[in-house]
Amino acid sequence: MVKPIWISRDYDACSGCRRCELACSIHHEGWMWPEASRVRVFMPFPGLEVPHLCSQCQDYPCIESCKFDALSIDPDTDAVIVDREACTSCGLCITACPGTVPTLHPGDNKANICDLCGGEPKCVEVCVEAGYNALTIVHEEPNIHRKLYSRNPVDTARDLAVKMFGEKGLEVIE
Repeated sequence: MVKPIWISRDYDACSGCRRCELACSIHHEGWMWPEASRVRVFMPFPGLEVPHLCSQCQDYPCIESCKFDALSIDPDTDAVIVDREACTSCGLCITACPGTVPTLHPGDNKANICDLCGGEPKCVEVCVEAGYNALTIVHEEPNIHRKLYSRNPVDTARDLAVKMFGEKGLEVIE
């Protein structure tokens, strides 16, 4: 049995290299297809890259919203699992997610959500290997408020701009 994990994000450390997107797509799709990746890196403002992936919220609003039982929780990793046969591409999981994290897969138009690669997230492996450590694995108790990380990447980038450049930096990007 795999111990439940969570992927922590250090937004300051993200270089925007997108190795995470490539590793995810190679693992799940068999080739480099960043549009099909379950982790996406957004650059809403120049120089501010934001890795965006499922936060595995404790209340799983995406699963709660699915009227077709296409989403479930992996009992080993606590990751969201998509039953591609049951998914109708309705997008309710996307709307329910506080960070609008799920996407519709560009190939089959089914829900696309991070499944933690069965407990060995490839995005984390390549990020750590590169020395960025923007994505790291955390073995933690379920009391961490992961939903705080499930935000729109533009909002995260705005907070990052203030942190890095002060209020003047925010004025420039808006």
